Amino acid sequence: MEYFAIKSLNEALKALRKWKDQATLIAGGTNVIPNLRAKSIQPQVLIDISHLKNLSYVKEEKRRIRIGGLTPITELASSKIIRKVAPILSEAADQLGNPLVRNRATIAGNLVHASPAADTAVPLLALEATVILARDGKPRQIPMDQFFRGVNQTVLRVDEIIKEISFQKPNSDTRMSYNKLGRRNAMAISVVSIAVLLEEENGKCKKARISLGAVAPRPVRAYGVEEILEGKEVTEILIESCCEHIQREINPINDIRASAEYRRAMASVLLRRLIQEVTQ
Repeated sequence: MEYFAIKSLNEALKALRKWKDQATLIAGGTNVIPNLRAKSIQPQVLIDISHLKNLSYVKEEKRRIRIGGLTPITELASSKIIRKVAPILSEAADQLGNPLVRNRATIAGNLVHASPAADTAVPLLALEATVILARDGKPRQIPMDQFFRGVNQTVLRVDEIIKEISFQKPNSDTRMSYNKLGRRNAMAISVVSIAVLLEEENGKCKKARISLGAVAPRPVRAYGVEEILEGKEVTEILIESCCEHIQREINPINDIRASAEYRRAMASVLLRRLIQEVTQ
């Protein structure tokens, strides 16, 4: 296996164009190194982009938040901007792995790995984020709900790099909450994770965004639940209807962490708690 330490984004894109599917990118390495050891990936070329410091940032603009693809997870957890504007993202980041992992892992790496339980994907779905993909020629912009295709599968092409993730700043009256259920308090892969974002106007739900992880082959938006909520007064009866519907809308599996039946039940429980929390 050949190893290249890349010094610029253009150099990285040229290397990807040359080696195509024979190459693997590495930055933090928290997914790539275990996969190399397990021989689940066997690239001919390893392209190290960890030195591209210009892709590590959190920027607040007038109407948008921009996050560089190589921003470490620990920076998302501690960023004053993220904590203020999108606390569900900082909470999810703070619960990813352990401090050593958070210091190395990047937001792009977490998304590219495309685990159904990807921690940052769930809040980014609720925030309706966009993924900006660098490539030779015009960059592509992919809505977060179109980025994942399945387990460990995304729309990312072999000659593309996640340059940035951005989302519109929520309105000042937007309320949001996040919860992650795991089998232990630290280093836990989600059994169920959920983010809820609501805007209310004149006593009714004006906007609802509900997203979940570990309940389907990819992180998902609960469009059916959102439709039930929007335009209505959020009552206990309406919340009960949402909780019943979420169990039909998700498609969890049985694995070593939980059964599909348990995941459905817990998705309903967490949804109730978060809707009540943001509407109190």
